[in-house]
Amino acid sequence: MVTADRTGVFVADTDGERDDAFTVRQSVFVDEQGVDQDLEYDEYDEPGADATHFVAYAEGEPIGAARLRSASDVDLPPGSSDRSVGKVERVAVAADRRGNGWGRRLMDAVETHAREVRFDLLTLHAQTHVRGFYERFGYEAHGEEFEEAGIPHVAMNKTLDGGG
Repeated sequence: MVTADRTGVFVADTDGERDDAFTVRQSVFVDEQGVDQDLEYDEYDEPGADATHFVAYAEGEPIGAARLRSASDVDLPPGSSDRSVGKVERVAVAADRRGNGWGRRLMDAVETHAREVRFDLLTLHAQTHVRGFYERFGYEAHGEEFEEAGIPHVAMNKTLDGGG
């Protein structure tokens, strides 16, 4: 149970925490950006799926979400095939909380967990309008711009140091 004063980013270990993360994603991706709900919720969101979900709370209110999973199925730049790769997905912050450091807190939590589970490289598909946000974390774009869910994206990667 989430307490009214709970603030921070947490691994979503309970059904309630996962539901809170999904609520944020629904608000940002489906309601705000018009992503089809059938595309936004996928097999990695199913109970028991091999993915780690994160939820951010501000005074008990769910205001951010992210997901991390193993990424053996992604297109990587040359020389990356022998690495343990994680894919960062579904990073979202509620509209009224953007610009207050919550995106940074989410990414810090995701990268800390990625190191703990010994990922060497992280990859993500960034919406092009937030590419600069990920570049500030050291992610580098590769390949051509493409569309996902009708939104322009670019593939980005970051080598992690200091694995768990």
